Amino acid sequence: MSNLNNTIRVLVVGCGNMGASHAQAYQSTDGFEICGIVSTGKSKEVLNEKLGGGYALFSDYETALKSTNPDAVCISTYPDTHETFAVMALEYGCHVFIEKPVADTVEGAKRVVEAAKKANKKLVVGYILRHHPSWEKFVEIAQDLGKPLVMRMNLNQQSHGIMWNVHRNLMKSLSPIVDCGVHYIDVMCQMTRSKPVQVNAIGARLTEDIPAGNYNYGQLQIRFEDGSVGWYEAGWGPMMSETAFFVKDVIGPKGCVSIVAKEAGGAGKSDNVDSHTKTESLKVHKAELNNENQFVEKDTWINLTDEPDHQELCNREQRYFLKAIREDMDLTDHMQDAVNSLLIAFACDESVRTGEVVRLYS
Repeated sequence: MSNLNNTIRVLVVGCGNMGASHAQAYQSTDGFEICGIVSTGKSKEVLNEKLGGGYALFSDYETALKSTNPDAVCISTYPDTHETFAVMALEYGCHVFIEKPVADTVEGAKRVVEAAKKANKKLVVGYILRHHPSWEKFVEIAQDLGKPLVMRMNLNQQSHGIMWNVHRNLMKSLSPIVDCGVHYIDVMCQMTRSKPVQVNAIGARLTEDIPAGNYNYGQLQIRFEDGSVGWYEAGWGPMMSETAFFVKDVIGPKGCVSIVAKEAGGAGKSDNVDSHTKTESLKVHKAELNNENQFVEKDTWINLTDEPDHQELCNREQRYFLKAIREDMDLTDHMQDAVNSLLIAFACDESVRTGEVVRLYS
């Protein structure tokens, strides 16, 4: 299929929060055209109506693929289907946009990447923070704080209602520190530009509503080759505390930078998808002291005017996907980063289950 300049016909697979947002992005972006919507339940009808109706609806993915003959496939289903769906699309000759994680195993993720290379098609992974200007600035400032870095991040969600259903379904195949952690592991790797060498993690099962052996609270610790260290904490469920659920903080020899989301970090906001990416302000502190051990510089605030909401971030992701296709971008590093962050996240999962430190790249 030649689509370097033509409209890209996209099959939307999965119609939950992310699938619906990506579908809206395709509908509002010149260069994309939705050719079909796939889900096993009623969500496809709900999304079709939200988009104004008229789209072909399918319950079976393979049938939809053969019937619509798309140029690209957007996969936003549960992670245990990602590998199968992505490989099938790539072998069919389609470009693929896939929500993280690429697969529910590291080996599966590697197979998806190999399928993309073999098919010579684009594989873009939905790392939404990479498209957020404020997070890009956060990473940039962190890189100027010297080495080693201490990176502290969390995202605990006091989920209830529909979101608790979503989280329980996700936890059938992935823990919170794997599903969410890949974003923040990716950010830490960008900040340090150093190889992670070991991980350690703890977890707890705080509810009978998830399968035995799984856990809905976890915390991971990463040590990097340059001496940098990072921790990330994630918990899902109606029991989660909203005290300090939003921490995004990096410390280096020269000072520190923190995301201060005064509104998004307030009580009652942990289950709001827009609050997960909000930054609002960056607080920058310089460590330099004078002869009297007083700070040379006052703390500075960077109030960011380009603060896209969740939908606009999805729009930007899809514009990147379109650019990758039309400009034939080399996505080798992008795909390898997705595999690496998943490798680290699953090593953390292994550490929770075994109680042991896991060494990487030995």
